[in-house]
Amino acid sequence: MCRGLDSLPVTCLERAKELKALFGSLLQKSDHSITGKEKKNDKLKLNVDEPLRWEESFDKLLSSQNGLCLFRAFLVSEFSEENIAFYLACQDYQATKPSKQATKAKKIYDEFIGCDAPREVNLDHVTKAITKENMEHPRQSCFDLAQAKIYTLMEKDCYPSLP
Repeated sequence: MCRGLDSLPVTCLERAKELKALFGSLLQKSDHSITGKEKKNDKLKLNVDEPLRWEESFDKLLSSQNGLCLFRAFLVSEFSEENIAFYLACQDYQATKPSKQATKAKKIYDEFIGCDAPREVNLDHVTKAITKENMEHPRQSCFDLAQAKIYTLMEKDCYPSLP
């Protein structure tokens, strides 16, 4: 099994498989009058226009539960799932109460940035140094630069751009 695949929730993997099958069938249909309404036994609630919105921007892909799930499954297949995991951990960190920020910041740093981090993300030396310095007094913004770099990396390298 692929590295990192075990860390995804089973529901996400199942949903990704269902969405992949659904998208495949949607692309094969020549009739564009599909409404996207679900059948009785269909677990997916997907509007046919949803994938079209994902083309508009990377933010729209990430803000969609289905889009995020498929993108995460794609990153697992590319052996770079740690990028979205780090990005989401930073999003969660920004909503953390100040009293719990130091503990959570250390956990994120140790998992994704520090020396021998088990899920190390690809950051340049300067960004790592700034983030390490920010760890001395963790604030809500201590991962902002690193998160922005990873966001740009995912958008540039993993999000397909249209010609």
